[in-house]
Amino acid sequence: MSYTILTGDRATGPLHLGHYVGSLRQRVELQHQHRQTVMVADLQGLTDNGSNPQKISANVLNVVADYLAVGIDPLKTTICLQSALPALTELTLYYLNLVSVARLERNPTVKSEIVEKDFARSLPAGFLIYPVSQAADITAFGATHVPVGADQLPMLEQTNEIVRRFNHVTGQAVLTECRPLLSKVDRLPGLDGRGKMSKSRGNAIALGAGADEVHRAVMSMYTDPGHVRVSDPGKVEGNMVFTYLDAFCEDAALVAELKAHYRRGGLGDVKIKRLLEDCLQSLLEPIRTRRADFIADKGELLRVLQEGTRRAHQVSQRTLAQVKAALGLDFFALD
Repeated sequence: MSYTILTGDRATGPLHLGHYVGSLRQRVELQHQHRQTVMVADLQGLTDNGSNPQKISANVLNVVADYLAVGIDPLKTTICLQSALPALTELTLYYLNLVSVARLERNPTVKSEIVEKDFARSLPAGFLIYPVSQAADITAFGATHVPVGADQLPMLEQTNEIVRRFNHVTGQAVLTECRPLLSKVDRLPGLDGRGKMSKSRGNAIALGAGADEVHRAVMSMYTDPGHVRVSDPGKVEGNMVFTYLDAFCEDAALVAELKAHYRRGGLGDVKIKRLLEDCLQSLLEPIRTRRADFIADKGELLRVLQEGTRRAHQVSQRTLAQVKAALGLDFFALD
């Protein structure tokens, strides 16, 4: 069975290992069997960076380079730019009329991020409504499946509420509900063990990180503060090195053996950190090399993005036309 998939990333900086295990490697696999669109979500990046738009514009091509470097194939996956698709903003406006402010404020993902970003009463209106913008993105491409982490499930629930509300109001089954595709690794914690890996917190390893940077990052990782001597029994739970080994080491039996050894004592932090570094260097070296080649040719990155956006424009405009017709707003169209 073939799915129609939509996914994407905010252009707030280069992508990192959290993006890789959470979604990127899944996208590489999905593109061989399903119809997939990957969006550089620059408009959503502005919802909490409205006073610094240069941060977003400067990172659009960085994100495209990351996509290509990990193996997303523009011949199999449509890579597009959110702000270049006017149908998305128009759909957002139509859907906003079907959602109450109270419902937006109850969205658990939005609530947690408002607290995390310490918005309080300075909350940008665009940030509050970004679940509706996300619904516009998903429905514009008729996505049947959306790769997400568990923390994003409330966003898909709200999208499906909008779909049902629109179809009920218009009396037509115009829009399609979507289902989540959960990643094997839900959320990768930051190097310091404090919350998820994040560009803004500085606790991330970028996909383009150099070998020395990866080495320093791994050696500084949070382990078990009670594991003072090699002979001391250590805790695996909450130990970021083992969390990352679970995510990146292909030899699960070896990791299980190391965990048992660490718990009973006699295994030093440096040894497990070196194993983790070997795993990460092996993963990132080819990605780093390909990424550098792509970054050196900005013209090719722009060509890939423009070509994908043209295809995405045709699809999103068809959905917009269907939505306007269902609302009785299809009086005429301007070229």
